[in-house]
Amino acid sequence: MLSGELKQLIQKQWEARVLGCPYVFHRVGKQIKDMRGSWYKACSLAGLEGKLFHDLRRTTVRNLVRAGVPDKVAMTVTGHKTRSVFDRYNIVSEADLQQATERLDDYLSKQSTTPTVIPLQKKFT
Repeated sequence: MLSGELKQLIQKQWEARVLGCPYVFHRVGKQIKDMRGSWYKACSLAGLEGKLFHDLRRTTVRNLVRAGVPDKVAMTVTGHKTRSVFDRYNIVSEADLQQATERLDDYLSKQSTTPTVIPLQKKFT
């Protein structure tokens, strides 16, 4: 089910594994039990200090939703079992709000400017 760069990365790690080791990511054939040190070092080297590993899940949710992937499929990919937790990861940004106002403006600019309200006639008896 994987494709692109992620598939290539996992395949490369799998090929470099220690024979008999069931783990794709490992340390000399042993399970990685705590990866925080490696995570912080990688973030520092990438100039991304302060990023949390969980930020990747949030980014994935946002990217899946914005790519038009159906929510149920996106929830399966990210492992979210409930809609409420999935929605918490789908954070609305300033860019999202800006895009929403631009879409609304575009929609309204294409609407007829002819009034569709018919004024009521006042009857005098």
